[in-house]
Amino acid sequence: MIGFLKKHWSNILFVGLFVLLIIPQTRMPIQVFVQRLISFSPSEKAESKRETLTDYNWSLQPLNSEAINFSQSKGKVTIVNLWATWCPPCVAEMPSFQKLFNSYGDKVDFYFVTSETSEKIEKFIDKNGYNLPIYIQKYKAPTQLESNVLPTTYVMSKTGEIVIDETGVADWNSKKMRALLDKLLSE
Repeated sequence: MIGFLKKHWSNILFVGLFVLLIIPQTRMPIQVFVQRLISFSPSEKAESKRETLTDYNWSLQPLNSEAINFSQSKGKVTIVNLWATWCPPCVAEMPSFQKLFNSYGDKVDFYFVTSETSEKIEKFIDKNGYNLPIYIQKYKAPTQLESNVLPTTYVMSKTGEIVIDETGVADWNSKKMRALLDKLLSE
């Protein structure tokens, strides 16, 4: 028996991991863990490739309050994250966003936008202890903020310039990101 295990340990390990990945209750935590391992600081767009947001008209529904219009963020440093609770890379980057929000929430406008139900979102937020400003998208986003990939995050300067347009998981609480926000806030 020991000889069999020594000879086939890699196959046994592969089958074990495969089984864990097909079981929904274990798949998501494994995927989130792996996504956190591979997350890096988001990349700033080259100045020559940056677009400027021209349409701020976007109605959003905060959890448990009246609808707001995204135009309230015109002239402010803003972060928009498009996400979902079922998306492993989205879930993986939430702790870094929570830390960034804890430090910059009073200086930067944050929008965590999803199309899921408020019940599902509230359960996720409560389970993880987040206090991020979450909005339910009821209407189409401005063209420059549309994406078919989750997560997608946009960082905009006070002039509406899209400084970061990041898809996939990232470490949003990095020194590089904090330095960029400090620079944008000082402009």
